Amino acid sequence: MASKTPPPRGLANLERFDLLPALRDGVQVRYEGSIDKQGFNADWDWWLYREGREWVIFDVDGPGCIYNFVQHRYPESEEPTFRFYFDGEETPRFEIKPSEFGTKPPFVRPLADAYLGPEDNGRGPIRVVRSFVPMPYAKSCRITTDLRLKGPNKGDGGWGHVVCHSYADADGIETFTGREPYGRVLERWSRVGEDPKPAPAKPYEAAVLRGLTIAPGESVLALDERGAGCVAAILAEPEPESEPSAGGEGWLGQLWVRAAWDGHEKPDVECPAGVFFANELGYNPVGVLSHGRRADGSCYNYFPMPYWRGARIELINRGTEPVRFARWETRYSKADPDSPPYAEGQAGYFRSSAYYGPKATPGADSLIGRIEGRGHLVAGHVTAWARKPNVISCEGDVRVRIDGNATPQVESDGSESWVCYGWGFPTPPETNPSSAYDGLPDNPWSMVRLCGGDWYPFERELVFGIESGEYNNQYLRHSGVLFYYGVDGPGMVLTDELDVGNKASEGAHVYRTAGSRGYYTLESEYEDGTGRVLRDTGHETEGSSEFVVSVDPRNRGVRLRRRSDQATGRQRANVYVDGVRVKERSWYYADRNPYKRWLEDEFDIPAAYTAGKTDLAIRLEYVQEGETRAWNEFYYWVFSLV
Repeated sequence: MASKTPPPRGLANLERFDLLPALRDGVQVRYEGSIDKQGFNADWDWWLYREGREWVIFDVDGPGCIYNFVQHRYPESEEPTFRFYFDGEETPRFEIKPSEFGTKPPFVRPLADAYLGPEDNGRGPIRVVRSFVPMPYAKSCRITTDLRLKGPNKGDGGWGHVVCHSYADADGIETFTGREPYGRVLERWSRVGEDPKPAPAKPYEAAVLRGLTIAPGESVLALDERGAGCVAAILAEPEPESEPSAGGEGWLGQLWVRAAWDGHEKPDVECPAGVFFANELGYNPVGVLSHGRRADGSCYNYFPMPYWRGARIELINRGTEPVRFARWETRYSKADPDSPPYAEGQAGYFRSSAYYGPKATPGADSLIGRIEGRGHLVAGHVTAWARKPNVISCEGDVRVRIDGNATPQVESDGSESWVCYGWGFPTPPETNPSSAYDGLPDNPWSMVRLCGGDWYPFERELVFGIESGEYNNQYLRHSGVLFYYGVDGPGMVLTDELDVGNKASEGAHVYRTAGSRGYYTLESEYEDGTGRVLRDTGHETEGSSEFVVSVDPRNRGVRLRRRSDQATGRQRANVYVDGVRVKERSWYYADRNPYKRWLEDEFDIPAAYTAGKTDLAIRLEYVQEGETRAWNEFYYWVFSLV
């Protein structure tokens, strides 16, 4: 796993839980869903455009892989048929109805499932289908439905989302057929609470503490290792009298886990045991593949945690009562110097964001975590408290912004949709291998999402926020933590900027166009929920635009980011680098927003076109698609992946 073999993609990415620490090049996370374009809570009308008798709900160009599909609707609604088109095919390669999720191969339990929400005082019931079945594609993917998914009323059709990875190139990608061997994943997903990693070649070593009592203010060393290795599991068996009381009290809230790898002064992991074991509130035992609490009260965390010079794990009692365990066990392996399980520099450290303690941010998103460096998010944990019982407090969107992009790369239509249940939190506990929630009906609630296949890569930073209520119109206290694999230092650097409409900048970059429709000025907002209004001048063309940009010759690819006007959707352009067309994909964005019109979208140029160069001549050739009549551009940022 530490060799120079390219990390797996598609199904193989989900099969190899042990490869979760591997740092990946040329991968971005993408989201498409039914988000209220005006920023409120009208999260329906899930469609991009109509084509013939079908409504298109997902449309991307270039290689990638779908990892999460969710759709929710009232049972009274007419049942749609979802059709999946791959690699430009005119005939759908796969079809499925909501009633078939969980039973139609390969969309079978527990990789795919259905959930029926409660009556909930007349709001329900609601039917939710979700899938974590990997669906890779070498060239493109389009999902359609034979019904328009619209409206908030019973009988209207429904809403939902798709989460996917976008790849810079198609290396190792075999397009989905539906006949892939899913047996290994299905078998492991059926054994939540057991280690999902492949059995080691030789038994793990173990540091075991028995009959452990940790007094208030006391710190106990659970592991102190020198040399290279990997923590494979952390297991806890509390004494019966130490069972957590409901609401986050007891040892799940008092005990903190602190881990530092390779002598780092700043802890890599530091958080309450409740979030470390996916049970911050502790009302009910819930768990996902990676971490959780079993029905007997024992807890597990199976994330692989590699280190190269040493590992130190401490247990700290920050409460006022003693914490007692019958057994606390840390399983680990020592690295073979000739074939270490993870090569330093090719894998990230297992880390947590700083614990976001319970607090409210009235009128603004709660920023659960801000991560810096390079890596990928693999799990998120969020808990919320409203001021009174039975308040529907989970409608707030999760918004994830990556690498300074003003447009969220992931934005759910409510926190309950991010965790793939899709109709509030009135029936805790609920759990599946990739997501779960606990609490009391609607308030308080606590959710955990494992991103085992659809992890969120970042090259500079990741900011994870969540609204309080429908549009930050409620008073909620949030807490939470993010788990990720990462290294210090950025994986990309800003090497150039082109300000279209600024004559000096245009001149410095030899900017010129053909088929110009002229310049215009726009004043609008992004979809980031901040309400920030930006005024900028840009240009649109129905022909082409060209410019020269500077890059780092050591680059492992180049990322172009564009500020554009998304009043109309389906903007498309072919991209040429030094006269050579990038064959992997066109620059294409299918969605639109006529209200919050600013968009920042990105295009990855593989290293084959850029390596060793200091300057690139970029040519963007507009391709008419659907309602669009021009390619517009206001600003370009040029990042070298290094």
